[in-house]
Amino acid sequence: MKISVIGAGNVGATCAKFMAQKELASDIVLLDIKEGFAEGKAMDIMQTAALLNFNSRVSGVTNDYSKTAGSDVVVVTSGLPRKPGMTREELIGTNADIVKEVTDNILKYSPNAILVIISNPMDTMTYLALKSSGLPKNKVIGMGGILDSSRFKYNLSTGLNAPASDIEGAVIGGHGDTTMIPLTRLATYNGVPVESILDSAKVDEIASATMVGGATLTKLLGTSAWIAPGAAGAALVQAIVRDEKKIFPCSVLLEGEYQQNDLCIGVPIIVGKNGVEKIVDYNLNADEQSKFNKSADAVKNMNAVLKEQNII
Repeated sequence: MKISVIGAGNVGATCAKFMAQKELASDIVLLDIKEGFAEGKAMDIMQTAALLNFNSRVSGVTNDYSKTAGSDVVVVTSGLPRKPGMTREELIGTNADIVKEVTDNILKYSPNAILVIISNPMDTMTYLALKSSGLPKNKVIGMGGILDSSRFKYNLSTGLNAPASDIEGAVIGGHGDTTMIPLTRLATYNGVPVESILDSAKVDEIASATMVGGATLTKLLGTSAWIAPGAAGAALVQAIVRDEKKIFPCSVLLEGEYQQNDLCIGVPIIVGKNGVEKIVDYNLNADEQSKFNKSADAVKNMNAVLKEQNII
């Protein structure tokens, strides 16, 4: 088993570290365009092998995609964060060029790989990777909903003063502060609906905190978070390589499901060795479906920039 991670920044390197600790593959390749950067990150990770007792081999390479040849799964984290004064169109255009080039290079050497997209804006970059690669829809998966759901469970566990491992909760919709939808109606604490334990004001507070979870961390850290995003990417890869059949909210192509077509957006899926094994229907109520439709419209507006700039 071989896994490659494109982009050795904080998220990519952390994802590689967690995958090595879990021994998800015998070989994990970390690639970056910055000379020596991926090599240094890989060496740093490997110097924990004796301490953390794992046998996966992590290697780094500077922009040589031939070293990723034969990868079963490729995680794409490449792209630039939005800078002050940068428009949405500029961010999409810049990162779209990067993701398209990365996707082309990956498939040149690993045509059968499953792609896990973490690059932002994540739903739009997942759509771009799918459209530009020509891969079947089960082989291109955006990670965002897993991270958002983990943050939702954290906030629920804090509000309930309960272990996060006892909480079930999912976030669907777009991977953005105004587009994600924490499904409070379906959230449970060991099978008990959260809405029957907490008052509605507290539940609304938890949902709101979840939606701005990324922005909250950026304000505190001065940069985007990387530990939970890296762990979320590793969890998705684990479900694929170990054929776990886990249900995760992920950004995938919809073709009529949830009343939407021709866009990638977060919905619950069963994840296994084939990537997307099945899209799960949560039977949204009228209010939830209305929110989902608005979220889908926002993602479609982002995707329109790809067509306006002749990227797809």
